[in-house]
Amino acid sequence: MSQTLTIVADIFAHPDQVERVKSELQKLIAPTLAEAGCLQYDLHQDNENPAHFLFFENWESRELWQKHMSAPHIEAFGPATEGAIAEVRLYEMTKASAED
Repeated sequence: MSQTLTIVADIFAHPDQVERVKSELQKLIAPTLAEAGCLQYDLHQDNENPAHFLFFENWESRELWQKHMSAPHIEAFGPATEGAIAEVRLYEMTKASAED
């Protein structure tokens, strides 16, 4: 059995663009959850730093996640948030605990 792929995406908005970025990130949730292979797609906002957002995602495979990365709603996110995002960090992870 293949392991699921976990993605942690840290998104840092410019402080004066928090609401714009949040709104655009929220628009990604429904279409992503409808994609093949998406098991979990949760958006979080840092309680101490509202400009820091985090997506916690689980995918059936890396191939399906890569397909997601070229989906129309993901590609539209860039132009919709141009100049509003300070930094994005993506982490591809696999569960390391012995239990499944």
